[in-house]
Amino acid sequence: MDVTSITNSWFVVALVFIITVAAKVARSRTLPGAKKTIKTAPPSPPEAKGAPLVGVLPAVLSRGLQAVIREQHRELGSVFTLRSLGLAVTFLIGPESSDHFFHAAESEIAVDDVYKVTVPIFGRGVGYDVDLDTRNEQHRFFAKTLRPAKLRVHAHPMVHEVEEYFGKWGECGVVDMKHEVDHLLMLIASRCLLGKEVRENMFDEVSSLLHELIGGLQLISMFFPYLPTPAHRRRDRARARLEEIFSQIATARKSSGRVEEDMLQELMDSRYGDGRATTDAEVTGLLLALLFAGQHTSSTVTVWTALSLLTHPEHLRVAVAEQERLVEEHLEHNHHGSGDGAVVDYGVLQQMDFLHRCIKEAMRLHPVSQMILRRARRGFTVRAKDGGEYSVPAGRMLASPLVVNNLLPYVYKDPHIFNPDRFATGRMEDNAGAVAGAGAGDLAYLAFGAGKHACMGEGYAYQQIKVILSHLLRNFELKLESPFPEPENMLSMRPKGKVMVTYKRRKLFCNT
Repeated sequence: MDVTSITNSWFVVALVFIITVAAKVARSRTLPGAKKTIKTAPPSPPEAKGAPLVGVLPAVLSRGLQAVIREQHRELGSVFTLRSLGLAVTFLIGPESSDHFFHAAESEIAVDDVYKVTVPIFGRGVGYDVDLDTRNEQHRFFAKTLRPAKLRVHAHPMVHEVEEYFGKWGECGVVDMKHEVDHLLMLIASRCLLGKEVRENMFDEVSSLLHELIGGLQLISMFFPYLPTPAHRRRDRARARLEEIFSQIATARKSSGRVEEDMLQELMDSRYGDGRATTDAEVTGLLLALLFAGQHTSSTVTVWTALSLLTHPEHLRVAVAEQERLVEEHLEHNHHGSGDGAVVDYGVLQQMDFLHRCIKEAMRLHPVSQMILRRARRGFTVRAKDGGEYSVPAGRMLASPLVVNNLLPYVYKDPHIFNPDRFATGRMEDNAGAVAGAGAGDLAYLAFGAGKHACMGEGYAYQQIKVILSHLLRNFELKLESPFPEPENMLSMRPKGKVMVTYKRRKLFCNT
Protein backbone atom coordinates (compact mmCIF):
# COMPACT_ATOMS: atom_id res chain seq x y z
CA MET A 1 0.00 0.00 0.00
CA ASP A 2 1.59 3.34 -1.07
CA VAL A 3 1.60 6.61 0.87
CA THR A 4 -1.50 7.93 -0.92
CA SER A 5 -3.48 4.78 -0.13
CA ILE A 6 -2.41 4.92 3.51
CA THR A 7 -3.45 8.57 3.74
CA ASN A 8 -6.85 7.87 2.21
CA SER A 9 -7.32 4.89 4.52
CA TRP A 10 -6.73 7.02 7.58
CA PHE A 11 -9.29 9.53 6.33
CA VAL A 12 -11.82 6.73 6.07
CA VAL A 13 -11.03 5.61 9.62
CA ALA A 14 -11.39 9.20 10.77
CA LEU A 15 -14.78 9.48 9.09
CA VAL A 16 -15.99 6.28 10.72
CA PHE A 17 -14.91 7.42 14.17
CA ILE A 18 -16.39 10.88 13.71
CA ILE A 19 -19.77 9.47 12.76
CA THR A 20 -19.55 6.94 15.58
CA VAL A 21 -19.17 9.69 18.15
CA ALA A 22 -22.03 11.64 16.59
CA ALA A 23 -24.23 8.56 16.63
CA LYS A 24 -23.56 7.91 20.31
CA VAL A 25 -24.49 11.50 21.10
CA ALA A 26 -27.58 11.13 18.95
CA ARG A 27 -28.75 8.03 20.78
CA SER A 28 -28.39 9.81 24.09
CA ARG A 29 -30.56 12.69 22.85
CA THR A 30 -33.38 10.80 21.16
CA LEU A 31 -36.78 12.27 21.85
CA PRO A 32 -38.87 10.54 24.54
CA GLY A 33 -41.63 9.63 22.16
CA ALA A 34 -39.29 7.99 19.68
CA LYS A 35 -39.43 4.50 21.25
CA LYS A 36 -43.14 4.08 20.83
CA THR A 37 -43.93 0.56 19.65
CA ILE A 38 -45.42 0.18 16.19
CA LYS A 39 -47.78 -2.75 15.87
CA THR A 40 -47.02 -3.66 12.28
CA ALA A 41 -43.71 -2.24 11.23
CA PRO A 42 -41.93 -2.90 7.94
CA PRO A 43 -38.61 -4.72 8.18
CA SER A 44 -35.31 -2.97 8.80
CA PRO A 45 -33.24 -1.99 5.75
CA PRO A 46 -31.01 -4.78 4.41
CA GLU A 47 -27.47 -4.74 5.76
CA ALA A 48 -24.15 -5.29 4.05
CA LYS A 49 -22.22 -8.38 5.09
CA GLY A 50 -19.11 -7.75 7.12
CA ALA A 51 -16.71 -9.17 9.65
CA PRO A 52 -17.67 -9.17 13.34
CA LEU A 53 -17.22 -5.78 15.04
CA VAL A 54 -15.31 -4.10 12.19
CA GLY A 55 -18.11 -4.73 9.69
CA VAL A 56 -17.44 -3.13 6.32
CA LEU A 57 -14.32 -1.26 7.44
CA PRO A 58 -11.85 -3.71 5.81
CA ALA A 59 -13.71 -3.38 2.50
CA VAL A 60 -13.67 0.43 2.76
CA LEU A 61 -9.95 0.46 3.49
CA SER A 62 -9.12 -1.86 0.60
CA ARG A 63 -11.53 -0.65 -2.09
CA GLY A 64 -12.58 2.82 -0.99
CA LEU A 65 -15.80 4.18 0.46
CA GLN A 66 -17.35 5.11 -2.88
CA ALA A 67 -16.76 1.64 -4.30
CA VAL A 68 -18.34 -0.02 -1.26
CA ILE A 69 -21.41 2.20 -1.41
CA ARG A 70 -21.86 1.51 -5.12
CA GLU A 71 -21.42 -2.24 -4.61
CA GLN A 72 -24.03 -2.35 -1.86
CA HIS A 73 -26.38 -0.21 -3.91
CA ARG A 74 -26.20 -2.75 -6.72
CA GLU A 75 -26.64 -5.70 -4.37
CA LEU A 76 -29.12 -4.38 -1.77
CA GLY A 77 -31.05 -1.63 -3.55
CA SER A 78 -31.66 2.02 -2.84
CA VAL A 79 -31.99 1.68 0.97
CA PHE A 80 -29.39 -0.24 2.96
CA THR A 81 -27.29 -0.09 6.11
CA LEU A 82 -23.54 -0.30 6.63
CA ARG A 83 -22.20 -1.29 10.04
CA SER A 84 -18.74 -0.89 11.53
CA LEU A 85 -17.33 -0.53 15.06
CA GLY A 86 -20.79 -0.48 16.60
CA LEU A 87 -22.09 2.19 14.24
CA ALA A 88 -24.98 1.75 11.80
CA VAL A 89 -25.46 4.22 8.94
CA THR A 90 -28.47 3.88 6.65
CA PHE A 91 -27.91 5.08 3.10
CA LEU A 92 -30.78 6.56 1.09
CA ILE A 93 -30.13 6.62 -2.64
CA GLY A 94 -32.23 8.20 -5.35
CA PRO A 95 -35.07 10.73 -5.27
CA GLU A 96 -37.62 8.01 -4.45
CA SER A 97 -36.01 7.34 -1.06
CA SER A 98 -34.85 10.83 -0.11
CA ASP A 99 -38.01 12.84 0.51
CA HIS A 100 -38.11 12.46 4.30
CA PHE A 101 -34.35 12.98 4.57
CA PHE A 102 -34.52 16.42 2.96
CA HIS A 103 -38.07 17.62 3.65
CA ALA A 104 -38.88 16.43 7.18
CA ALA A 105 -39.13 18.89 10.06
CA GLU A 106 -36.15 19.42 12.36
CA SER A 107 -38.04 17.50 15.03
CA GLU A 108 -37.88 14.46 12.74
CA ILE A 109 -34.51 14.73 10.98
CA ALA A 110 -31.70 16.71 12.61
CA VAL A 111 -28.45 18.23 11.34
CA ASP A 112 -27.12 19.89 14.50
CA ASP A 113 -25.03 17.00 15.85
CA VAL A 114 -23.06 16.74 12.62
CA TYR A 115 -21.95 20.37 12.71
CA LYS A 116 -21.22 20.92 16.41
CA VAL A 117 -17.53 20.91 15.53
CA THR A 118 -17.97 24.37 13.96
CA VAL A 119 -18.85 26.05 17.28
CA PRO A 120 -15.24 26.88 18.32
CA ILE A 121 -14.64 28.34 14.85
CA PHE A 122 -17.77 30.44 14.39
CA GLY A 123 -18.10 31.16 18.10
CA ARG A 124 -20.79 30.99 20.71
CA GLY A 125 -24.27 32.29 20.02
CA VAL A 126 -24.45 31.43 16.32
CA GLY A 127 -25.10 28.44 14.08
CA TYR A 128 -25.23 25.11 15.85
CA ASP A 129 -24.56 26.60 19.28
CA VAL A 130 -28.08 28.03 19.52
CA ASP A 131 -31.60 26.66 19.65
CA LEU A 132 -33.57 26.01 16.48
CA ASP A 133 -35.67 29.19 16.67
CA THR A 134 -32.60 31.41 17.01
CA ARG A 135 -30.82 29.52 14.24
CA ASN A 136 -33.82 30.01 11.95
CA GLU A 137 -33.73 33.74 12.61
CA GLN A 138 -30.04 33.82 11.75
CA HIS A 139 -30.83 31.94 8.55
CA ARG A 140 -33.30 34.73 7.82
CA PHE A 141 -30.42 37.20 8.11
CA PHE A 142 -28.48 35.14 5.55
CA ALA A 143 -31.45 34.98 3.20
CA LYS A 144 -31.76 38.76 3.31
CA THR A 145 -28.08 39.28 2.49
CA LEU A 146 -28.18 36.79 -0.40
CA ARG A 147 -31.39 37.85 -2.16
CA PRO A 148 -31.16 38.81 -5.88
CA ALA A 149 -31.26 42.57 -5.19
CA LYS A 150 -28.12 42.24 -3.07
CA LEU A 151 -26.41 39.98 -5.60
CA ARG A 152 -26.94 42.69 -8.20
CA VAL A 153 -25.06 45.13 -5.95
CA HIS A 154 -22.16 42.70 -5.53
CA ALA A 155 -21.73 42.10 -9.28
CA HIS A 156 -19.73 45.27 -9.95
CA PRO A 157 -17.17 44.84 -7.13
CA MET A 158 -16.75 41.16 -8.08
CA VAL A 159 -16.03 42.11 -11.70
CA HIS A 160 -13.64 44.86 -10.55
CA GLU A 161 -11.64 42.47 -8.34
CA VAL A 162 -11.40 39.87 -11.12
CA GLU A 163 -10.32 42.37 -13.77
CA GLU A 164 -7.72 43.89 -11.47
CA TYR A 165 -6.33 40.49 -10.44
CA PHE A 166 -5.99 38.98 -13.90
CA GLY A 167 -4.75 42.31 -15.24
CA LYS A 168 -1.54 41.59 -13.33
CA TRP A 169 -0.94 38.36 -15.27
CA GLY A 170 1.63 38.65 -18.04
CA GLU A 171 1.19 37.96 -21.73
CA CYS A 172 1.84 34.29 -21.07
CA GLY A 173 2.88 32.07 -18.21
CA VAL A 174 2.22 29.06 -16.02
CA VAL A 175 0.09 29.16 -12.86
CA ASP A 176 -1.37 26.83 -10.26
CA MET A 177 -5.07 27.37 -10.87
CA LYS A 178 -6.01 26.23 -7.36
CA HIS A 179 -3.75 28.83 -5.76
CA GLU A 180 -4.88 31.60 -8.10
CA VAL A 181 -8.58 30.91 -7.53
CA ASP A 182 -8.18 30.64 -3.75
CA HIS A 183 -6.42 34.01 -3.55
CA LEU A 184 -8.86 35.72 -5.90
CA LEU A 185 -11.90 34.45 -4.00
CA MET A 186 -10.43 35.79 -0.77
CA LEU A 187 -10.09 39.20 -2.42
CA ILE A 188 -13.72 39.05 -3.54
CA ALA A 189 -14.85 37.96 -0.09
CA SER A 190 -12.96 40.75 1.62
CA ARG A 191 -14.68 43.25 -0.66
CA CYS A 192 -18.23 41.88 -0.69
CA LEU A 193 -18.50 40.10 2.66
CA LEU A 194 -15.98 41.48 5.12
CA GLY A 195 -15.98 45.14 4.07
CA LYS A 196 -13.73 47.50 2.16
CA GLU A 197 -11.89 48.32 5.39
CA VAL A 198 -10.53 44.79 5.37
CA ARG A 199 -9.85 44.80 1.62
CA GLU A 200 -7.99 48.09 1.63
CA ASN A 201 -6.22 48.17 4.99
CA MET A 202 -5.87 44.76 6.61
CA PHE A 203 -6.24 42.09 3.92
CA ASP A 204 -2.98 40.32 4.78
CA GLU A 205 -3.71 40.22 8.52
CA VAL A 206 -7.27 38.93 8.10
CA SER A 207 -6.16 36.34 5.54
CA SER A 208 -3.53 35.09 7.99
CA LEU A 209 -6.05 34.95 10.83
CA LEU A 210 -8.49 32.99 8.70
CA HIS A 211 -5.71 30.56 7.85
CA GLU A 212 -5.06 30.03 11.57
CA LEU A 213 -8.78 29.56 12.14
CA ILE A 214 -9.05 26.90 9.46
CA GLY A 215 -5.88 25.24 10.75
CA GLY A 216 -7.64 24.67 14.05
CA LEU A 217 -10.00 22.15 12.44
CA GLN A 218 -8.09 18.88 12.80
CA LEU A 219 -8.95 15.25 13.43
CA ILE A 220 -8.58 15.66 17.19
CA SER A 221 -10.99 18.60 16.99
CA MET A 222 -13.77 16.18 16.09
CA PHE A 223 -13.43 14.45 19.46
CA PHE A 224 -11.98 17.15 21.72
CA PRO A 225 -12.72 20.55 20.13
CA TYR A 226 -11.62 22.49 23.22
CA LEU A 227 -8.47 20.54 24.06
CA PRO A 228 -5.68 23.14 24.54
CA THR A 229 -3.50 21.98 21.64
CA PRO A 230 -1.22 24.50 19.87
CA ALA A 231 -3.53 24.50 16.82
CA HIS A 232 -6.61 25.10 19.00
CA ARG A 233 -4.89 27.91 20.87
CA ARG A 234 -3.98 29.59 17.58
CA ARG A 235 -7.57 29.08 16.42
CA ASP A 236 -8.96 30.73 19.54
CA ARG A 237 -6.54 33.67 19.33
CA ALA A 238 -7.43 34.18 15.66
CA ARG A 239 -11.15 34.05 16.44
CA ALA A 240 -10.74 36.64 19.22
CA ARG A 241 -8.69 38.96 17.01
CA LEU A 242 -11.20 38.70 14.14
CA GLU A 243 -14.01 39.65 16.51
CA GLU A 244 -11.92 42.61 17.66
CA ILE A 245 -11.33 43.73 14.07
CA PHE A 246 -14.99 43.53 13.05
CA SER A 247 -16.08 45.21 16.28
CA GLN A 248 -13.77 48.13 15.53
CA ILE A 249 -15.10 48.40 11.98
CA ALA A 250 -18.70 48.30 13.21
CA THR A 251 -17.99 50.96 15.86
CA ALA A 252 -16.32 53.24 13.33
CA ARG A 253 -19.22 52.93 10.93
CA LYS A 254 -21.81 53.61 13.60
CA SER A 255 -19.98 56.63 15.01
CA SER A 256 -19.51 58.19 11.58
CA GLY A 257 -22.94 57.28 10.28
CA ARG A 258 -21.32 55.61 7.29
CA VAL A 259 -23.27 52.78 5.64
CA GLU A 260 -21.68 50.35 3.19
CA GLU A 261 -23.20 47.90 0.74
CA ASP A 262 -21.60 44.70 2.01
CA MET A 263 -22.71 41.72 4.04
CA LEU A 264 -21.00 43.00 7.15
CA GLN A 265 -23.34 46.00 7.07
CA GLU A 266 -26.36 43.79 6.44
CA LEU A 267 -25.58 41.66 9.48
CA MET A 268 -24.88 44.74 11.62
CA ASP A 269 -28.32 46.08 10.71
CA SER A 270 -30.16 42.78 11.25
CA ARG A 271 -32.70 42.47 14.06
CA TYR A 272 -34.22 39.42 15.74
CA GLY A 273 -37.98 39.01 15.98
CA ASP A 274 -38.03 40.58 19.44
CA GLY A 275 -36.21 43.67 18.17
CA ARG A 276 -32.78 42.76 19.57
CA ALA A 277 -29.81 43.81 17.48
CA THR A 278 -27.02 41.42 16.55
CA THR A 279 -23.94 41.60 18.77
CA ASP A 280 -20.41 42.07 17.47
CA ALA A 281 -19.65 38.46 18.38
CA GLU A 282 -22.70 37.23 16.44
CA VAL A 283 -21.83 39.36 13.41
CA THR A 284 -18.31 37.91 13.42
CA GLY A 285 -19.59 34.34 13.70
CA LEU A 286 -22.17 34.77 10.96
CA LEU A 287 -19.60 36.36 8.66
CA LEU A 288 -17.21 33.46 9.25
CA ALA A 289 -19.97 30.95 8.53
CA LEU A 290 -20.72 32.68 5.20
CA LEU A 291 -17.05 32.86 4.35
CA PHE A 292 -16.24 29.24 5.15
CA ALA A 293 -19.19 27.83 3.23
CA GLY A 294 -18.77 30.14 0.25
CA GLN A 295 -15.01 29.96 -0.14
CA HIS A 296 -14.76 26.17 0.01
CA THR A 297 -17.62 25.59 -2.41
CA SER A 298 -16.70 28.29 -4.91
CA SER A 299 -13.00 27.44 -4.99
CA THR A 300 -13.59 23.72 -5.49
CA VAL A 301 -16.28 24.18 -8.15
CA THR A 302 -14.39 26.87 -10.08
CA VAL A 303 -11.34 24.65 -10.49
CA TRP A 304 -13.31 21.51 -11.39
CA THR A 305 -15.31 23.47 -13.98
CA ALA A 306 -12.15 24.88 -15.53
CA LEU A 307 -10.63 21.39 -15.61
CA SER A 308 -13.73 19.95 -17.25
CA LEU A 309 -13.78 22.60 -19.97
CA LEU A 310 -10.06 22.33 -20.68
CA THR A 311 -10.38 18.58 -21.18
CA HIS A 312 -13.51 18.86 -23.37
CA PRO A 313 -12.61 21.23 -26.23
CA GLU A 314 -16.01 20.85 -27.90
CA HIS A 315 -17.71 22.37 -24.85
CA LEU A 316 -14.92 24.92 -24.37
CA ARG A 317 -15.58 26.28 -27.87
CA VAL A 318 -19.29 26.69 -27.08
CA ALA A 319 -18.49 28.46 -23.80
CA VAL A 320 -16.12 30.91 -25.53
CA ALA A 321 -18.65 31.54 -28.31
CA GLU A 322 -21.32 32.34 -25.71
CA GLN A 323 -19.03 34.92 -24.13
CA GLU A 324 -18.33 36.53 -27.49
CA ARG A 325 -22.04 36.72 -28.36
CA LEU A 326 -23.12 38.12 -25.00
CA VAL A 327 -20.42 40.78 -24.89
CA GLU A 328 -21.13 41.91 -28.45
CA GLU A 329 -24.87 42.13 -27.68
CA HIS A 330 -24.20 44.04 -24.48
CA LEU A 331 -21.84 46.51 -26.13
CA GLU A 332 -24.26 47.10 -28.98
CA HIS A 333 -27.11 47.68 -26.54
CA ASN A 334 -25.16 50.15 -24.43
CA HIS A 335 -23.25 51.80 -27.30
CA HIS A 336 -19.98 51.74 -25.37
CA GLY A 337 -17.27 49.35 -24.26
CA SER A 338 -15.31 51.26 -21.63
CA GLY A 339 -15.49 51.88 -17.93
CA ASP A 340 -15.36 49.55 -14.96
CA GLY A 341 -17.89 46.75 -15.26
CA ALA A 342 -19.17 48.03 -18.64
CA VAL A 343 -18.73 44.73 -20.45
CA VAL A 344 -20.03 42.37 -17.78
CA ASP A 345 -22.75 43.30 -15.33
CA TYR A 346 -25.42 41.42 -13.36
CA GLY A 347 -27.71 41.17 -16.38
CA VAL A 348 -25.00 39.67 -18.57
CA LEU A 349 -24.06 37.18 -15.87
CA GLN A 350 -27.67 36.00 -15.72
CA GLN A 351 -27.63 35.33 -19.48
CA MET A 352 -24.60 33.01 -19.33
CA ASP A 353 -26.76 29.94 -19.70
CA PHE A 354 -24.19 27.53 -21.14
CA LEU A 355 -21.53 28.50 -18.61
CA HIS A 356 -24.14 28.04 -15.87
CA ARG A 357 -24.81 24.52 -17.14
CA CYS A 358 -21.08 23.79 -17.28
CA ILE A 359 -20.73 24.75 -13.62
CA LYS A 360 -23.78 22.69 -12.71
CA GLU A 361 -22.45 19.65 -14.58
CA ALA A 362 -19.02 19.97 -12.96
CA MET A 363 -20.70 19.93 -9.54
CA ARG A 364 -22.65 16.82 -10.50
CA LEU A 365 -19.50 14.92 -11.42
CA HIS A 366 -17.34 16.45 -8.68
CA PRO A 367 -19.51 17.28 -5.65
CA VAL A 368 -17.98 19.44 -2.94
CA SER A 369 -18.60 16.68 -0.37
CA GLN A 370 -19.08 12.93 -0.75
CA MET A 371 -22.29 12.77 1.21
CA ILE A 372 -24.79 14.69 3.29
CA LEU A 373 -25.33 13.41 6.83
CA ARG A 374 -28.37 13.65 9.05
CA ARG A 375 -29.72 11.96 12.19
CA ALA A 376 -33.20 10.51 12.68
CA ARG A 377 -34.73 12.05 15.82
CA ARG A 378 -37.78 9.82 15.33
CA GLY A 379 -38.23 6.54 13.54
CA PHE A 380 -39.79 6.63 10.08
CA THR A 381 -40.70 4.43 7.13
CA VAL A 382 -38.87 4.84 3.84
CA ARG A 383 -39.90 3.54 0.43
CA ALA A 384 -37.17 2.12 -1.82
CA LYS A 385 -37.05 2.46 -5.60
CA ASP A 386 -38.40 -1.09 -6.03
CA GLY A 387 -41.45 -0.22 -3.92
CA GLY A 388 -40.36 -2.03 -0.76
CA GLU A 389 -40.74 -0.27 2.59
CA TYR A 390 -38.32 -0.30 5.51
CA SER A 391 -38.38 0.98 9.10
CA VAL A 392 -35.54 3.29 10.10
CA PRO A 393 -35.18 3.57 13.90
CA ALA A 394 -34.84 6.75 15.93
CA GLY A 395 -31.24 7.75 16.56
CA ARG A 396 -29.99 6.20 13.30
CA MET A 397 -27.36 8.10 11.36
CA LEU A 398 -28.48 8.72 7.76
CA ALA A 399 -26.48 9.44 4.64
CA SER A 400 -27.34 10.73 1.19
CA PRO A 401 -24.25 9.87 -0.89
CA LEU A 402 -23.88 12.50 -3.61
CA VAL A 403 -21.13 10.47 -5.27
CA VAL A 404 -23.79 7.84 -6.07
CA ASN A 405 -26.93 9.94 -6.39
CA ASN A 406 -25.26 12.14 -9.01
CA LEU A 407 -24.45 9.16 -11.24
CA LEU A 408 -27.74 7.26 -11.30
CA PRO A 409 -28.20 6.00 -14.88
CA TYR A 410 -32.01 6.15 -14.72
CA VAL A 411 -31.74 9.86 -13.94
CA TYR A 412 -28.72 10.85 -16.03
CA LYS A 413 -27.95 9.47 -19.48
CA ASP A 414 -24.30 8.39 -19.72
CA PRO A 415 -23.80 9.67 -16.18
CA HIS A 416 -19.98 9.53 -16.18
CA ILE A 417 -19.67 11.85 -19.20
CA PHE A 418 -19.30 15.62 -18.84
CA ASN A 419 -22.26 16.96 -20.82
CA PRO A 420 -23.67 20.39 -19.87
CA ASP A 421 -26.49 19.97 -22.39
CA ARG A 422 -28.20 17.44 -20.10
CA PHE A 423 -29.53 20.49 -18.22
CA ALA A 424 -30.69 22.37 -21.32
CA THR A 425 -34.29 23.45 -21.74
CA GLY A 426 -36.38 20.58 -23.02
CA ARG A 427 -34.05 17.93 -21.63
CA MET A 428 -33.42 18.85 -17.99
CA GLU A 429 -32.37 15.44 -16.75
CA ASP A 430 -32.32 16.70 -13.17
CA ASN A 431 -36.12 16.64 -13.27
CA ALA A 432 -36.17 12.98 -14.28
CA GLY A 433 -37.18 11.94 -10.77
CA ALA A 434 -40.52 13.68 -11.15
CA VAL A 435 -40.92 12.53 -14.75
CA ALA A 436 -40.34 8.92 -13.71
CA GLY A 437 -43.07 9.18 -11.09
CA ALA A 438 -40.77 9.49 -8.10
CA GLY A 439 -42.73 12.52 -6.94
CA ALA A 440 -39.62 14.37 -5.81
CA GLY A 441 -38.40 16.45 -8.72
CA ASP A 442 -36.12 18.61 -6.57
CA LEU A 443 -34.17 15.58 -5.31
CA ALA A 444 -32.46 14.38 -8.48
CA TYR A 445 -29.78 17.10 -8.30
CA LEU A 446 -28.40 17.75 -4.82
CA ALA A 447 -25.21 19.78 -5.25
CA PHE A 448 -26.66 22.55 -3.06
CA GLY A 449 -28.79 20.27 -0.92
CA ALA A 450 -32.56 20.42 -0.95
CA GLY A 451 -35.56 21.05 1.24
CA LYS A 452 -35.29 22.85 4.56
CA HIS A 453 -31.49 22.90 4.57
CA ALA A 454 -30.84 23.82 0.94
CA CYS A 455 -27.88 26.16 0.55
CA MET A 456 -29.02 29.78 0.52
CA GLY A 457 -25.75 30.87 -1.07
CA GLU A 458 -26.35 29.09 -4.38
CA GLY A 459 -26.94 32.33 -6.30
CA TYR A 460 -23.89 34.00 -4.78
CA ALA A 461 -21.70 30.99 -5.60
CA TYR A 462 -22.84 30.82 -9.22
CA GLN A 463 -22.33 34.56 -9.61
CA GLN A 464 -18.73 34.74 -8.42
CA ILE A 465 -17.78 31.54 -10.26
CA LYS A 466 -19.24 32.98 -13.49
CA VAL A 467 -17.38 36.26 -13.01
CA ILE A 468 -14.06 34.40 -12.72
CA LEU A 469 -14.54 31.83 -15.47
CA SER A 470 -16.14 34.22 -17.96
CA HIS A 471 -13.16 36.57 -17.66
CA LEU A 472 -10.72 33.71 -18.24
CA LEU A 473 -12.69 32.49 -21.26
CA ARG A 474 -12.76 35.94 -22.83
CA ASN A 475 -9.17 36.94 -22.22
CA PHE A 476 -6.94 33.87 -22.18
CA GLU A 477 -6.13 30.71 -24.06
CA LEU A 478 -5.62 28.08 -21.38
CA LYS A 479 -4.06 24.63 -21.49
CA LEU A 480 -3.97 22.05 -18.71
CA GLU A 481 -0.40 20.86 -18.11
CA SER A 482 -1.02 18.64 -15.09
CA PRO A 483 -2.74 15.25 -15.34
CA PHE A 484 -6.46 15.42 -14.63
CA PRO A 485 -6.51 15.15 -10.81
CA GLU A 486 -8.28 12.85 -8.41
CA PRO A 487 -10.09 14.27 -5.34
CA GLU A 488 -7.77 15.04 -2.45
CA ASN A 489 -9.00 12.35 -0.07
CA MET A 490 -12.07 10.70 1.44
CA LEU A 491 -13.17 13.86 3.26
CA SER A 492 -12.23 16.60 0.81
CA MET A 493 -13.32 16.55 -2.81
CA ARG A 494 -10.99 19.36 -3.92
CA PRO A 495 -8.67 18.49 -6.83
CA LYS A 496 -5.55 16.79 -5.49
CA GLY A 497 -2.19 18.51 -5.84
CA LYS A 498 -1.36 21.47 -8.00
CA VAL A 499 -3.43 22.22 -11.09
CA MET A 500 -0.84 23.67 -13.44
CA VAL A 501 -2.22 25.63 -16.38
CA THR A 502 -0.41 27.58 -19.09
CA TYR A 503 -2.06 30.79 -20.26
CA LYS A 504 -1.64 33.11 -23.21
CA ARG A 505 -3.41 36.44 -23.33
CA ARG A 506 -5.61 37.00 -26.36
CA LYS A 507 -7.44 40.00 -27.81
CA LEU A 508 -10.87 38.65 -28.66
CA PHE A 509 -12.68 41.50 -26.97
CA CYS A 510 -12.01 45.05 -25.98
CA ASN A 511 -12.04 46.24 -22.37
CA THR A 512 -13.08 42.88 -20.92
